[in-house]
Amino acid sequence: MPKTFFITTAIDYTNSPPHVGHAYEKVLADVIARYHRLKGENVFFLTGVDQHGQKVQQSAAKAGVPPAEFVKDITQKFLDLPKKLNVVYDEWAETTSDRHKKVVQGILQRLFDEGQIYKDKQSGYYSVRQEQFLTDKERGPDGQFGPEWGEIEFREEENYYFKLSKHKEWLLRYIDNRKDAVIPDFRQTELRNAVERISGDLCISRPKSRLDWGIELPFDKDFVTYVWFDALTNYISFAGYDSSQSTLSSQPSTFRDKWPALQVIGKDILVPAHGIYWLIMLHAIGFPDDQMPQLLVHGWWNLGGAKMSKSAGNIIDPFVLADKYSTDALRYYLISDIATGQDADFSEERLIERYNADLANSLGNLLNRTLNMVHRYRDGFVTRTGGESPLAAQAADLVRQYDRAMSRFEVHTAISRLIDFATICNTYVEISAPWKLAKDPERAGTLDHVLFVLAESLRVIGVLISATLPTASHNIFYQLNLPDEFKLSDATWGGLPEKHRLGKPVPLFPRVETT
Repeated sequence: MPKTFFITTAIDYTNSPPHVGHAYEKVLADVIARYHRLKGENVFFLTGVDQHGQKVQQSAAKAGVPPAEFVKDITQKFLDLPKKLNVVYDEWAETTSDRHKKVVQGILQRLFDEGQIYKDKQSGYYSVRQEQFLTDKERGPDGQFGPEWGEIEFREEENYYFKLSKHKEWLLRYIDNRKDAVIPDFRQTELRNAVERISGDLCISRPKSRLDWGIELPFDKDFVTYVWFDALTNYISFAGYDSSQSTLSSQPSTFRDKWPALQVIGKDILVPAHGIYWLIMLHAIGFPDDQMPQLLVHGWWNLGGAKMSKSAGNIIDPFVLADKYSTDALRYYLISDIATGQDADFSEERLIERYNADLANSLGNLLNRTLNMVHRYRDGFVTRTGGESPLAAQAADLVRQYDRAMSRFEVHTAISRLIDFATICNTYVEISAPWKLAKDPERAGTLDHVLFVLAESLRVIGVLISATLPTASHNIFYQLNLPDEFKLSDATWGGLPEKHRLGKPVPLFPRVETT
C-alpha cells in the first residue's frame, strides 16, 4: 500500500474561542494537504481540540456549568472554523473521546510497568496560569517570577513523574543526526539549546483533589494525567495507534501506512512540549529515530507587535473577516502575507490591499478580460494555432518554482510566483493587443494564438491555485468550461483541447471598495 502523507495541526485548547491565529494554522495545514493531494498522494489530515485541564475546570466553574458542557460549546466553534475556511480534514480529535482515553491509559500503564514513571513529592512555587511548578531558572534578573506566570503560590504535592532526563542524550543525538527534524532550521537550533538545559524529570499527573477534569491514571485512581500524556498523544491515538502493541512493527498497517507525521505547530509550543516532551515520549514507547514526526513551526499573527490573546483583549475574529471579505480573501491574506516560520502583524487594511492588487486587479482581471475578448472576437471559442509562446516557457518555470517552494513548505513563495505569472500574462495582453489584431483580417491566426495562449495560462493557474484558493480554482475551471478534477501533472503546458468553447465571464474577485 502506498505511504500516506500524514499532516496534523496542534490541537486547540477549548478554554476560549478561536482567533485568526488558529485560522492561519488550519489554512496552512490545509494548503499543504491539498498540495499533496494535487500530487496524487493519499493524505490523512488530523486536527481537533484539547478539552481537559485545570483552566477549563476553573472556567466551567466560573460559568456555573459542568466542564463537559463548557467545552462542548467552544468545541463547536472550532468545528465551525474549518467549515468557514474551506479546510478539509480527514479526522477530528477530541481528547474526551473513549478511543483517545484507551490509548493514553495504555501508554501510561506500559511506562509505569517499565519503571519509567514513578511517584514523588515536590514542593515549590506553582504557576496557577501555566499549571506547573517553577524553578529558579524561571526567575527574572530581579529574582522574581515574571508576569507571564500569573498568580504564584507555594505548594507541596505528591505526583507521578516521567523519567525525562533519562532520554536527554538520545534527543541530542537525534537532533544532531537529523538536520530537518524541525523547520525552519533556526528553530532546530533553538530546540537543541533547550534540550541542553534539561535537568530533571517531568510531572505528568495532578491529584483529583484539585483537578478531576482529566483522564484517570490506570495505576492510581486518585490522580489524572496532566496535559502532556493527554493532549500530545492525540497525534497517534486518532491515527489508529494500538497501545497494547509494544513495537511499531506490530502496529496495525492502517497506522504504519500513515506514520510519521508532519506536525504543524506554533512557535510557542515547540519548547518544551513538542520538541522535548513529545519526541521523548515517542522514543520511550519504542518509536525508532526514522519514525519521529517532522515539526513545521510557524510564527504568530501579532497585532501592533503583540501576540493575540484573550487576556490581552486583542483577538481578531476569523468568522467576521470571512463573512466580510469572503473565505478566499481571508485564506489568501493569511497564507501569502506571512513567511512560514516568521511572525507578521495583522492588518485589515493590508488584507484589502493584497486582495485588490493580487486577486482583483491581477488574476481576476486576467480571467475576465481573456474571456470577454474570446467571446467578443471569436464567439467564445479558442483555437490552437501558431508556434510556441513565450508564456509556455514561463509556465514551465512557474510549475517548477511552485513545486519546489511547496515541497519546502514555503507557501508564501509559491503564491508569489503564481501572482507574478498572472502579472506577466496581463503584460502579454498589453503587448500583443488583441483589440488591434481583431481589426486586421490578415492577423487572424495571431489573434487565435494569443487568445488560446491566455486561456491555457489560466488553466495552468487554475491547477496551481487550487491548493490555496479551492473555490476560486473551481470557478476558473467553470468559466473555462473544463472539469475541475486534475493533478499537479495537469499543470503541464498544452492541456487545453485544440478547439474549445469557453464559458461566460463572471467577476472572480470583485474589488473591495474602501471609503
